[in-house]
Amino acid sequence: MGSALARNWLRAGRAVRVWNRTASRAKPLADDGAVVCGTPAEAVAGVDTVVTMLFDAEAVAGAIIDAAPAPGTLWVQTSTVGVAGAQRLAALAAERDLVFVDAPVVGTRQPAEQGTLTVLASGPDEVRGRVEALCGPIAARVRWLGAAGTGSRLKLVLNSWLGNAVAATGQALALADGLGVQPRLFLELIEGGPLDMAYAHLKGGAMLAGEYPTAFPLNGAAKNMALVVAAAGDAGVDASLTAAARDLFAAAADGGHAEADMAAVYEAIRVR
Repeated sequence: MGSALARNWLRAGRAVRVWNRTASRAKPLADDGAVVCGTPAEAVAGVDTVVTMLFDAEAVAGAIIDAAPAPGTLWVQTSTVGVAGAQRLAALAAERDLVFVDAPVVGTRQPAEQGTLTVLASGPDEVRGRVEALCGPIAARVRWLGAAGTGSRLKLVLNSWLGNAVAATGQALALADGLGVQPRLFLELIEGGPLDMAYAHLKGGAMLAGEYPTAFPLNGAAKNMALVVAAAGDAGVDASLTAAARDLFAAAADGGHAEADMAAVYEAIRVR
């Protein structure tokens, strides 16, 4: 995701420095015109805007602490970090006098490469224009949601729906197979009707083929569903459905599919 964002900014003529915890992943960006840096501090030296796109809140916080951006720097945080994670990062920004915008993105690898993500931005109104201009090359839509942290809360709502939908698609296909019905008949039955859903065909097709080219990795989906369960518990909302889906994602990841697409949750559901 981070590489896709960087390439879209480079195509738009922006000056971009990049750093990644795994240096080999950032190195190819040099061919696209990015300055590949050896440390977070080198990446942010003298810049007015820092963007983070990392796996979780722990990784993001560690990168910002090591980078130590100058006071007043705009920090646009695009990772999915959950409610508690967003609060932790906002507190870190306040400690270091950074202008914090919580802006997780909606979309997977292909929309990121195409520059058609949706950005759920939340932060101080006075930087809204800067953030929207920054996101122009990477996003089809920027939704400005108010106070910092709102973006992460809404992202969890979307993730709960998405993760449960993928798991439910796997459940339906596996049940069809277990009952001796051709699983593809389920996808044909819902097509074009009120029960149809493009994601069911996309992920369901991968499940039936047993091929999971990564659009969004399974370990990331398991992490995101765990964040949903934690937030729901704190909000007093029953999360038993999402907890079951979380466990299925985790089981499939532990079964050797962690880096495969999230559709590989089917491997934890299907009849063996």
